[in-house]
Amino acid sequence: MFSRELTAASTRPLVLGILARGESYGYEIIQQVKELSGGSIEWSEGVLYPVLHRLDRQQLVESFWRTSEQGRRRKYYRLTAKGRRVLAADREQWKTALAALNQLWAPIPNLT
Repeated sequence: MFSRELTAASTRPLVLGILARGESYGYEIIQQVKELSGGSIEWSEGVLYPVLHRLDRQQLVESFWRTSEQGRRRKYYRLTAKGRRVLAADREQWKTALAALNQLWAPIPNLT
């Protein structure tokens, strides 16, 4: 289970990264996060939707309604040009943090 702090820090890059692959709707994003993490990260709607609304207000994503083949209306989200720029910056920051952590942890014997 991810800590609250890691969940909060990782939601934006995860959502923007998923939407960089193509438009999606809430439940599908939740399932993609779960799949990408091998089941380690399980978001609820209560985690995802406030993030999507914030990203929409920040103009990093845009939303629109679409009716599925089964006749169900779903709110879809897609990345904006501004969202792509923010994702690129987030990606570089995460790569730097991950590289530093890998260097720090590499010489430490098994911590479990």
